[in-house]
Amino acid sequence: MINIPKGTKDVLPADSYKWQYVEEKARQVARLYGLREIRTPVFEYTELFSRGVGETTDVVTKEMYTFLDKGNRSVTLKPEGTAGVARSFIENGLYGTPMPLKMYYIIPAFRYERPQAGRLREFHQFGAEVYGSAAPDTDAEVIALAHDFIASLGLKAKLRINSIGCKKCRKAFNDALKEYFRPRLGEMCPDCRARFDKNPMRMLDCKVPACKAIAAGAPTILDYLCDDCKEHFAAVQKYLQIAGIPYEIDPGIVRGLDYYTRTVFEFVSEEIGAQGTVLGGGRYDGLIEEIGGPSTPAVGFAAGLERLLLLMEKSGASFPAAPAPVVYIAGMDAACREKAFEIAAVLRRAGVPCEVDHMERSLKAQFKYADKLQAKYTAVIGGNELQEGVMDVKNMSDSSRERVPFADAVGYFAEK
Repeated sequence: MINIPKGTKDVLPADSYKWQYVEEKARQVARLYGLREIRTPVFEYTELFSRGVGETTDVVTKEMYTFLDKGNRSVTLKPEGTAGVARSFIENGLYGTPMPLKMYYIIPAFRYERPQAGRLREFHQFGAEVYGSAAPDTDAEVIALAHDFIASLGLKAKLRINSIGCKKCRKAFNDALKEYFRPRLGEMCPDCRARFDKNPMRMLDCKVPACKAIAAGAPTILDYLCDDCKEHFAAVQKYLQIAGIPYEIDPGIVRGLDYYTRTVFEFVSEEIGAQGTVLGGGRYDGLIEEIGGPSTPAVGFAAGLERLLLLMEKSGASFPAAPAPVVYIAGMDAACREKAFEIAAVLRRAGVPCEVDHMERSLKAQFKYADKLQAKYTAVIGGNELQEGVMDVKNMSDSSRERVPFADAVGYFAEK
């Protein structure tokens, strides 16, 4: 037997409606905020991610699914959505369209890492991207979109925000970090030692317990923000207050990807253990320029659908009922089943979900199957009914019965 690859998961028919529910909630909130969908390829040239995501990130150095295609070109299954959207923005000249440009995506993404609760090697994201505005109210609007999406699922998560400044701020901050970490560098993991020279801010995001303990006493970026970045961060907070969105300032948030600048944020839940971040994002004003486009400010987020579904199950959030037919049409013999098939075709064209027997079951077995499908009604066509041109319709909730002419089937069940 060929088994599913480690770190992947089948979404079975019994559960797929839950995914559709979450995805539709994402689309609804995106429409409310004026975002339109963008779809980019599942794989891109590897250089896009090494330049855009950052050569020192764990994503690029450890986790990407990278291979040579038949033309000997290095391609990578996308580990996140933003870099592909940025590439499309440049390649298709979207910078020439009216700004801000608001987009969203629902994608599969791929990272080679240890599978754990809510985190797989193939996972799915709902992401939002807003290009063209550097204003702090844009940051707040994107955060509000994320807040409303989480709330629409019946979930509670704490919003944590931080500012990681601009290039000017970070130079002084990186110097301070090096001064802090240098005496204890020998106690830290090989990854942190490698990051020390290339990107010391990434040392703050290390998950190794010994490194986390050392990093807890490190300087915070908020003490090194330039006046412009301080003003921007204060304005973001003001707009969040205007929108009535509670938040906490967490100087420890640095995000795991190099393209972030200024505002960074996370929505965190304690329901799913240590890996509690269910949505994260921020501003990345330098990304478009970094990969060859015109200087363009941008802000966005991504939410892992697996984690959201896990959180919904653990927190007792409600899903809608699984899809069920309005009516199951049971036929007693071959002639009756033909009539059932004919009526089902008419009902479906009228928008009425219905089912018929395909297994030549007995009438009793068909009733049991209709019950398993949770059909609201079961319509029986036997020899007498076929002659009279009627169906014997049973309401499955209260067992009441009614004779319905074939000609009235559409009107009768459409009303139901």
